[in-house]
Amino acid sequence: MTDAIAAARLATSWLLWYPDEALESRMPEIREVCATLPGDAGARLREFLEAFDVWTWQERQRHYVDQFDMKRRTAPYLTFWTDGDTRNRGYAILRFKQAYLASGFDLGPEELPDHLSVVLEFAAVCNELTGNALLIENRVGIGLLREALDQAGSPYAMLVDAVLATLPPLTPEIRRRMADLARSGPPSESVGLDPFPIASDAAAVGGRR
Repeated sequence: MTDAIAAARLATSWLLWYPDEALESRMPEIREVCATLPGDAGARLREFLEAFDVWTWQERQRHYVDQFDMKRRTAPYLTFWTDGDTRNRGYAILRFKQAYLASGFDLGPEELPDHLSVVLEFAAVCNELTGNALLIENRVGIGLLREALDQAGSPYAMLVDAVLATLPPLTPEIRRRMADLARSGPPSESVGLDPFPIASDAAAVGGRR
C-alpha cells in the first residue's frame, strides 16, 4: 500500500464518523492531508469537503443522522447487504472482530467492527494485508452503499467513491452480485431470531455504541 492510499483511507475514516467536536478538532489536519492527495481518491475527498463546507455544523449533524442512523439502506455496516438480519451476519461481524484482535487493534465499545470507518482505520494504520482483504471481500457491500448514498443525494457518496478508488477495479462477477443484491435486498431471517443490530445494541457483538 502506498502512503497516499493509507492517508486517503484514514482521512475517509475520520470523515465517516459522526461530526462531533472530535471531528471538528481534526478538520485542519484532514484538510491539509486531502489537499495534497493524488488521484481519484484525493479528488473525491476534496469534492466532499467542498460540499461539507456549505453546511453549518448542526446541518452536518442532522444530515449524518438522517443518512446513517435513520435509513437502513444507507447504514455504513458492511455485512448488512450481504447478510442482513440473519445468523450469518453475527458470524460475519465476529470475523471482523477476530481479525482486529489478532492484529492487536483495540476496537473499543463505541462501534460495530464492520462499520466502514473502522475497517478503513484498521487497514490504514494497523494491518494493511488483512485490512485490504476485508475491504475487497466486502466490495459488493461498499458498492451498494455508494449507490444508495448517491440515490439519496448525499455527498457522503463521494467518500465511498474515495474508498473505491483505493480498491481493485470492479469485475464482472462483482457487478453481477451487486445487481442481484440490489434487486433482492439483504437477506432476512425473522423466525426464532432476534435480528443483529444496524446501529444499536452493539455491545452484544462487541461493537462500540
